[in-house]
Amino acid sequence: MSLHAARPLGACGGRGYWRQRADVVVVGTGVAGLAAARAAQLAGSRVVVVGKSGETATAYAQGGIAVVIPDTDDSVQAHVADTVAAGAGLCDIEAVTSIVADGYAAVRELVGAGAAFDEVGPGDWALTREGGHSRRRIIHAGGDATGAEVQRALAAATQTLDIRPNHVALQVLHHDGAVSGLLVLSPEGPGVLTAPSVILATGGLGQLYTATTNPDGSTGDGIALALRAGLPVRDIEFVQFHPTMLYTGAAGGRCPLITEALRGEGAILRDRRGDSVTDGVHPMGDLAPRDVVAAAIDARLAATGDDYVYLDARGVSDVAARFPTVTAACLAAGIDPARQPIPVVPGAHYSCGGVVTDVYGRTEMAGLYAAGEVGRTGMHGGNRLASNSLLEGLVVGGRAGRAAAERARSAGGNRVPEPDLGKRPALDRDALQRGMTRYASVVRDAAGLGQLGELLAGARGTAMSDRTAVEDAALTVTASAVAAAAAARAESRGCHHRSDRPDRDPAFGVSIDVRLDAAGRALAALPIGVCN
Repeated sequence: MSLHAARPLGACGGRGYWRQRADVVVVGTGVAGLAAARAAQLAGSRVVVVGKSGETATAYAQGGIAVVIPDTDDSVQAHVADTVAAGAGLCDIEAVTSIVADGYAAVRELVGAGAAFDEVGPGDWALTREGGHSRRRIIHAGGDATGAEVQRALAAATQTLDIRPNHVALQVLHHDGAVSGLLVLSPEGPGVLTAPSVILATGGLGQLYTATTNPDGSTGDGIALALRAGLPVRDIEFVQFHPTMLYTGAAGGRCPLITEALRGEGAILRDRRGDSVTDGVHPMGDLAPRDVVAAAIDARLAATGDDYVYLDARGVSDVAARFPTVTAACLAAGIDPARQPIPVVPGAHYSCGGVVTDVYGRTEMAGLYAAGEVGRTGMHGGNRLASNSLLEGLVVGGRAGRAAAERARSAGGNRVPEPDLGKRPALDRDALQRGMTRYASVVRDAAGLGQLGELLAGARGTAMSDRTAVEDAALTVTASAVAAAAAARAESRGCHHRSDRPDRDPAFGVSIDVRLDAAGRALAALPIGVCN
């Protein structure tokens, strides 16, 4: 459907803004964003999708989608139990159950839209197992190219949508507790997309760190947008480090992921001396939850002084055919996984927390939704179970799209406030990434987090003139939220490890919210009765 033609913003200021109207605006073009946009369009909404580029974390996802197949030895209850066990006591069991129970229907809908998953026979999906799962319930495509297939299918199914690349979201516009639009920077200059419903599907925050499996655009944009709009983020201290990121010796940037499914098929983690990395650490060994394996690798590296450990996949049959994406990445680095062990290190991978939502993506602000990695439904708690991310993106993305369309039908007009293109605190990206990697990585402590806080407090106001400036500002406020929550959680739980507080503390068996105060500082709400 055509939208209202772009025109001067008029009532929103005389700075040359353009304005365009939609029913639903979606920020992000990965699995959650496109699932939401498609659902909203099918519900009759006029939808505009904005994104910074065509690169998404979804496209890089290797392992697959965790889903309970009906009439098998698996069950929703078993999947929920595995998810809750990984979540370190912080999962919302009702949310987990709701999302897991809808997984099969969401995947079937995706197949109806054109997605094709690997099969062992006509209509019989091939299943694999990953860390933390008690069953083989991971469906996949192209061996280890599941995300690419999901991205392809959704992109093909949303070709008729108004999707705009090179648009950077800068501010959620709202009045009297309800959304009225979104301020963006575009090739045509700054403008406002007015809409009664806005869905944040901006992905993660891996670029907080020097090395990550995330693409360049994973700069915490949605976290920053929500915080500046006065909304809380929850469980943001739980940044999952994937145990096996390919070690290339590069100084930084996105590094290839070595899928967990390799360990599910028998690959073994060893140190340079040939000793097992996880022996005696966890009953599930190399298939323990990701936080356990990542911490074990980090501890082994600290003890040996080595730069990496090895993932030995030489015992996996037909590794090149079964894992072509991994094989191609290894060969590009001069490693043949069929003949040589793969050097790996933990890498910043997935944010378990985010903008507080219900299982339909609704935030506490009317008309504002969040879905996918940027949202916190309670699905993941303190540590994400492998391959639950694409599942959540599909289910909650679709739900958010339908809910946003319903609101757009019933909501009246809302005043659009004056957009803010003023300066925002932004730290030099290299300094920020080095600080986060040093003080808020796999293992943290109070002293380091204090130094990180001082570093972030030194950020200077920067004009929001281009994508880089907006991203640097988003990284800065997101890093402040992570640091505040990590300092407040004076224990070790899930993928948050404190070397000065190595044990789990029952007093911290609740989630921690972070908001910005009037001065823009990130403040964490401590559990009742806890004082640091």
